[in-house]
Amino acid sequence: MAVRAILFLLWACLFVNGSLSLTLSSKLVHRFSEEAMAVWESRRGDNASLKPWPKRNSLNYFQLLLQSDLKRQKLKLGSKYEHLFPSEGSQTLFFGNELDWLHYTWIDIGTPNVSFMVALDAGSDLLWVPCDCIQCAPLSASYYDTLDRDLNEYSPSLSRTGKQLSCSHQLCKSTTNCKGPEEPCPYIVQYKSDDTASSGFLIEDVLHLTSASKNSTPSSVQASVVFGCGRKQSGGYLEGAAPDGVMGLGPGEISVPSVLAKAGMIQNSFSLCFDDNGSGRILFGDQGNLAQHSTPFLPAAGKYVNYFVGVERLCVGSSCLKQTGFQALVDSGSSFTYVPTEVYKKIVFEFDKQVNATRINLQQSPWKYCYNVSSWELLSIPTIKLMFPLNQSFLVHKPVFSESLNQKYTIFCLTLLRTDDDYGVIGQNFMVGYRMVFDRENLKLGWSIANCEDNGNGKRVNPTPSNNGSTSQLPTSEQQSIPNTHAVAPATARNAPSKSSVAASRQIPLLLCCSRIRHIMMITRVPLGKEKGLHLEGSLSWIRFYVSRDSLPLEALQADVCV
Repeated sequence: MAVRAILFLLWACLFVNGSLSLTLSSKLVHRFSEEAMAVWESRRGDNASLKPWPKRNSLNYFQLLLQSDLKRQKLKLGSKYEHLFPSEGSQTLFFGNELDWLHYTWIDIGTPNVSFMVALDAGSDLLWVPCDCIQCAPLSASYYDTLDRDLNEYSPSLSRTGKQLSCSHQLCKSTTNCKGPEEPCPYIVQYKSDDTASSGFLIEDVLHLTSASKNSTPSSVQASVVFGCGRKQSGGYLEGAAPDGVMGLGPGEISVPSVLAKAGMIQNSFSLCFDDNGSGRILFGDQGNLAQHSTPFLPAAGKYVNYFVGVERLCVGSSCLKQTGFQALVDSGSSFTYVPTEVYKKIVFEFDKQVNATRINLQQSPWKYCYNVSSWELLSIPTIKLMFPLNQSFLVHKPVFSESLNQKYTIFCLTLLRTDDDYGVIGQNFMVGYRMVFDRENLKLGWSIANCEDNGNGKRVNPTPSNNGSTSQLPTSEQQSIPNTHAVAPATARNAPSKSSVAASRQIPLLLCCSRIRHIMMITRVPLGKEKGLHLEGSLSWIRFYVSRDSLPLEALQADVCV
């Protein structure tokens, strides 16, 4: 046995020595060294045609190194364009109550191109537009108070570049509803509430875009995308929410950002920016800046199917509350922000304790913590801050809704809602004032304080047609008719590639009574505590309100308050 052990050790030593003897080495040659020049000359055989070889450590030497680095970085990035945005401009539009509190942008599809004003929804994947309509929302501008041009309907037969997607296509997810592999691929997106849905079949056509970068002039770009030909809409889509379609911006492979990145046209990222005045912009390929804060996206069952992040705690004023952590979906298709019930209770308790104003009860309001103040200038509103891992903070710029009743009184509400789900939703109202970067390549959410007129490179971007509509922050009474005033968490879309929450914005009841009965206006006095629709606690003795079918300007909705 001992002899065998000795022989084994000898064999092991010989094996190691043999392995060491096979070690390979190679000499490194700098690209601009004399050795490299000699090799280059021997291969070319024509010294006269060579460019002057840079002298080591000369200015020309370092310029060539810099040019080489830039070329290498472009190859590494692998994207053709720095930024892309819709051909009519990157600006987003906000019409407040008139079009259900959503942000929109104009896009052009097909050949010849047709324009559509689509709602921006980071909570879903599919782009769809009204198409060969069986049941669609009104498209005439005369139907809406805020639009200065008609909305459009897509027709596959009128586009030279459009074609139906077959059931055998890899992006067709509704194969169970297909009769054969060459049949048109159907789609249907359904929501939890309002019987809201869109259905039709999938189309492939060109999306018209514009490129933007620091060192080049804008140029026209066409990208082949797959979208829904929405033949039949229902529920909220017939009553003001996204009448001309939805652009899903989720991480699914059918979404526009995914298609552009897969084609090598942009980095796998995009940004949304919403200003306090209702304007904003969208940029495909934007990965933000070095100074931005960030937090990682969270997978669900090992997959990144939505933009979920982990909130470690919430801070109200200077108080950071214990046990207020939760997971949240970052969703531009949700007008407001929702947190789980137990977290909500702690936040509103602390907010109410810190605010120096008289609380009132607006029974028809979704916001339960509303206040009346006699002097807005003297009011100190507690700040709301979300804390993410690694001490990354997100200060909410606009946590309250406010409305002046007259020159003396103002009401405001904490625009935070609770949900019975175990996760929350970070909606548009918390994104205001930030450049929100959905960096899918690095699987993280970035944010930085931003001027939304800037394209991220210090340049202004081409605007879309101006928003002549009101950006009234006052909800309408038809939003009051929804029995469930709690948050509708992102709904599960059956037979579709994604979830969507764009219809959930219709869950916002009216703050001040306003009924949509055409051509009727009433002015009345009601004692406090006796009117079912409105009850104000505090020093107010009566309130005058208007009831009208048409959307009224803000001044017509102001209430006269007496003490």
